[in-house]
Amino acid sequence: MPATITVLSQLGRSIRSLVFYIGFIVIVVIMSTICCVLGFLPFGRLQRISMYSNYLVMHWLRITCNINISVTGQENLPLGPCVILSNHQSTWETFYLQWYFQPASVILKRELLWIPLFGWGLRFMRPIAIQRSNPTEAIRQVLLSGKLRLQEGNSVIVFPEGTRVPAGTLGQFKSGGAAIAKSAGVDIIPVAHDAGSYWLCGRYTKQPGTIHMHIGPAIDTSKESARDLTETARLWISNKLHL
Repeated sequence: MPATITVLSQLGRSIRSLVFYIGFIVIVVIMSTICCVLGFLPFGRLQRISMYSNYLVMHWLRITCNINISVTGQENLPLGPCVILSNHQSTWETFYLQWYFQPASVILKRELLWIPLFGWGLRFMRPIAIQRSNPTEAIRQVLLSGKLRLQEGNSVIVFPEGTRVPAGTLGQFKSGGAAIAKSAGVDIIPVAHDAGSYWLCGRYTKQPGTIHMHIGPAIDTSKESARDLTETARLWISNKLHL
């Protein structure tokens, strides 16, 4: 009987995950199309429209897969733009963080902008698109575009690990995000979350539960080097994740 219950439970999660992805695709296609049609609108208004799709995805995730979200540390957010350094465990944070910290620009692979509808709509969000095949050019682009986005009033979201890592681990942090913050004279906000325990890295089935996101205290960038600032953020995230 316990084995039967386990099988049924796994089957139920698989079905709910399938329903989620169907709705996910529908939401992304519809909202991306709307953004393309309304591309003439001012950026601020267009981003609010686009970010509503991220909100809908999170709401749909809760309905279909019973995944809730708990956020602590909201009081640590500065009034102006900042650089958010977050660990990277799943696809969840690429949607939720851009919605939560809007207006915000995220660093992403240039290839994502080539995806029909999704990539076209993404272009209107003023992301910082990099070409990984040319690291030197990518670094230069990140620094220039990141500083420009901050001057425009957008926060910049950086996943310094560079790629997703499984829950319970933390990769090495690259210092590009801290270099942007230091160059622009803005604070770094470290963010830690355990989304990979529920929206699993490289897995189709979602696990029910509550994703915990922690927003850390602002890190002043005026004194330390970019490498030291990165290590400070990484240590805070590691401690929050109990790693």
